[in-house]
Amino acid sequence: MNDSIESGYELPVFAYRRPADLNGGVRRHPIVIVGAGLAGLTLAADLSVRGVPFVLLDEDNTVGVRGASSRGIVYAQKSLEIFDRLGVYPRIAEKGVAWSVGKSLIGDSDVIYQFDASQDSPSAQPSFINIQQFYIEWFLVDRVQELGVGELRWNNRVLSVAAHDDHCRLTVQTPDGDYDIEADWLVDCSGLASNVREQLGLPSHPVKGTERWCISDVRFKKPLPLERWTWVESPVNDGRAVWQHPMADGVWRIDFQMALDSDIDYISRPDVCSERVRRLLGDDIAFELVWVGPWAARTHLLDDFRHKRVLFAGDSAHVFPPLGARGGNSGIQDADNLGWKLALVVTGAADATLLDTYSTERRAAAIHNTHLATRSVRFLSPQSEGQRVLRNAVLALAESQPFARSMVNTGRLSTAFCYDQSPLNPGAGESLPNLTWTDAAGRPMRLCEQARTNRLLAICHDRDAARIDGIDPLLQVLRVTREPRGDSIADPHGRIAAQLGLAPGMVVLLRPDLHVLARVAAEATTLARALQHLKHFSTREEATA
Repeated sequence: MNDSIESGYELPVFAYRRPADLNGGVRRHPIVIVGAGLAGLTLAADLSVRGVPFVLLDEDNTVGVRGASSRGIVYAQKSLEIFDRLGVYPRIAEKGVAWSVGKSLIGDSDVIYQFDASQDSPSAQPSFINIQQFYIEWFLVDRVQELGVGELRWNNRVLSVAAHDDHCRLTVQTPDGDYDIEADWLVDCSGLASNVREQLGLPSHPVKGTERWCISDVRFKKPLPLERWTWVESPVNDGRAVWQHPMADGVWRIDFQMALDSDIDYISRPDVCSERVRRLLGDDIAFELVWVGPWAARTHLLDDFRHKRVLFAGDSAHVFPPLGARGGNSGIQDADNLGWKLALVVTGAADATLLDTYSTERRAAAIHNTHLATRSVRFLSPQSEGQRVLRNAVLALAESQPFARSMVNTGRLSTAFCYDQSPLNPGAGESLPNLTWTDAAGRPMRLCEQARTNRLLAICHDRDAARIDGIDPLLQVLRVTREPRGDSIADPHGRIAAQLGLAPGMVVLLRPDLHVLARVAAEATTLARALQHLKHFSTREEATA
């Protein structure tokens, strides 16, 4: 069933069902997720694929935000690889728009810098797909319902939460009344205005952004290349920046940078926005405004993404300027990091201290993303005369000097973060691409297909496999062979071994999120130590205490 909303988009409406918890008594669930946004639904799908039950609570009965825009639109290769593992990528690829070329322009059409992110990428997924956020969420809901492992509860609003050392307790409001529910682990994915975070009194250190933008989702028939264009100084926008992105359904996202003292109501009036779009496209181009609205960036960051038995993911944990498509992609990758660790903990395969590494790794990623996004903001919205002089000097040099063109910063796009500083995998932690090969039956295979269980992957050359086979049920051994054989990785030319960083006599120990845990000698005792470190994780300080 679809509900047509004011924005011009159509969103699904999901049925409310009376929770069994209303029948009396307080039930304890292994995992309760709050919030059916990108992070919450990605985590729900991840747990579903791994066969781990959960309850997800959302106060609405749809995806996206009623009356709001398409919101996030750019999904990076790492996120697309995650969606491939979760089984929703084919729908995203069919609906969305793949692209890899970005151009930075000044004036009307002078290109001063461009990139092609697809060059030499070994992944099964493209560099980027643009698609409205609610479609991603919709596809994830369908996947969770298809797998039937967890329970999605719509129109279930969290009223209160109490965090204890061994569980959490929530009071939830529904159309049929209130009920209490307990969770061994609570994951808060309820976003920027998280009620869970606020009730627990956790400081997030918010900082209000200085830049102002007006989003315009536009449908028109003008043929344009499927590329990201950014005008650093557009004459049709009073010398301020403009972004132009393709999306699904023949819609284009056009973001206009506004003056800092802009009247928000005025700049987002449809007639005012239409005139702005007309100046950019030309008077002869017919178009339809699908949605228009203002936004102003802010940042916040929790000191720790774990508080007792509560874990925070997505915007409830961190917010940074969305330049470079870092918001939604970060929430997706939070869930990717957290899902396999939660699965190991709730099934008893690993100690609960493993979840401390979720905060360590993803908070470092959030700091990294904040730094890069803030640099882009300073470039596009200089806040001092010195910043403005430097930006203008870069633009002037870029017109004639190739070395300066890569310094034009219109938003470094999201890439997978390397956890090389994590105590879980020091010196490793990089994300491997979704590599492909052909099996003995001639079928295409992808690395992500091997990561749909709670087991770690031990990838080694065929001749080294006998030394590590059967050492631990948590380990799945994948052989690299010259010719296709069984479920081995066929690598006749050594291409995949090179991409894995795999040498003879070595094992690449791969986490279920396709980040490298370690590269070690192909010996049972060495691997056993690495697995023991993961299953009974403790910090180095604790280990030596």
